[in-house]
Amino acid sequence: MKTKVRKFPLVIHIEPQQLLLLNKQCKYCTNCDLIIAKKQELEPLMAVSFSQSNPTIIGNNYFVMGTVDRKDWKEGNQNSLPPSEMLERIYIFKDVWNFEVIPAGWYPNQ
Repeated sequence: MKTKVRKFPLVIHIEPQQLLLLNKQCKYCTNCDLIIAKKQELEPLMAVSFSQSNPTIIGNNYFVMGTVDRKDWKEGNQNSLPPSEMLERIYIFKDVWNFEVIPAGWYPNQ
């Protein structure tokens, strides 16, 4: 089935102890309830968001934890919501899958 494109307020945890709320357009499978966020699209946006405020964090390990409601995302971006309260409002992903693209071609049996 074809995927749809929707905006999701993603919650990203960046080492050490940094949360980033990113309203990102992602592909979404309505049957599977699967959000597809590409690493190649996330990393440049994260670098831009921290280039002025905290450039030392760029390149650190990160993990996309889940999503939040749109109203919580707006409050979090206005810094009117403390991080401890934001953690209570996250819808944590049940599972995280990593996909790798394998180019087409003939490969020996392993």
